[in-house]
Amino acid sequence: MGAITLDKVEKWYGDLQVIKGIDLTIADGEFVVFVGPSGCGKSTLLRMIGGLEEISRGKLLIDGQDKTADPPSKRGLTMVFQSYALYPHMSVGENMGFSLKTAGAPKSEIKAKVDEAARVLKLEPYLERRPKALSGGQRQRVAIGRSIVRDPTAFLFDEPLSNLDAALRVEMRYEIAKLHKALARTMIYVTHDQVEAMTLADRIVVLEFGVIAQVGSPRELYERPANLFVAQFIGSPKMNVLDCTTGGGRFTLEGARGGAYEGDHPAVKVGIRPEHIRIGAEGEGMMDGTVDVLEYLGADTFLIVDCGPLGRVTVRTDGDTSVTEGDRIGLVAPPERLHFFDADDKAV
Repeated sequence: MGAITLDKVEKWYGDLQVIKGIDLTIADGEFVVFVGPSGCGKSTLLRMIGGLEEISRGKLLIDGQDKTADPPSKRGLTMVFQSYALYPHMSVGENMGFSLKTAGAPKSEIKAKVDEAARVLKLEPYLERRPKALSGGQRQRVAIGRSIVRDPTAFLFDEPLSNLDAALRVEMRYEIAKLHKALARTMIYVTHDQVEAMTLADRIVVLEFGVIAQVGSPRELYERPANLFVAQFIGSPKMNVLDCTTGGGRFTLEGARGGAYEGDHPAVKVGIRPEHIRIGAEGEGMMDGTVDVLEYLGADTFLIVDCGPLGRVTVRTDGDTSVTEGDRIGLVAPPERLHFFDADDKAV
């Protein structure tokens, strides 16, 4: 019902190509998240799927049918934007049912669908209120409810939580995850927030300058990044990346010790996530450093360690650590937690 296929899709603005031959298949009922830095093309790609941007080359298939040239109204999709875009003079119920009203649906059908959407989104007490009497999270739920009543093939979300504060973002992530389970519909979600991507997605599509850098489950992208870009984009704080040389079954760090290397292909960089580094005594592990900055966050403490010619390394440790600024420490990393990259930034 909601399978979506992109076949060599491109987007050109004159001589400027912003989407560069995307091939992607999204299964019916799947929750897929597009992530990437600003300007990578994630919102443009979503708008191309929705029909708000023209596809310059390639094909868009929905349930096996070519919808490339169809207008948005013929694609069976619905879109939730960063802006709530609610009519201020209408009640919550009227906002949610407006698209059905303009389509000429009977009042009884409109009421039934609005009431069901309100039940799913827990908006029953607010159906008679105007948008100005709602919180930001409630307004976003109304915008989602407006999409639900249309009974779409798939939902497209374009950074819907960007206008909310931190606490509301967490609450709305939970609501959207529950909504996906309740409706079992295909959802495509655009965000620059990797926490949203990791917590919501069945699969994540990482975009880099209009091309797909990697597609996979959150665990796959975290544990087995395909290249240096994905490795540093997924994970917070981001992965530490250090220059290295390899040979004779070992990797060597400048001015430091290094460790065992089992790869057949030469590597020029080694990556280690902050949470996978253990604090040891000076002289223990891959390298030594001086604790430069200590950031206490309650359950966790982030250490910024000055490792001389290797630069600064971030370590994530327990909030009750006894380490203090100025201490000399060794940094220990399990060999299975190390990520190696070649001269082309591809994972070894």
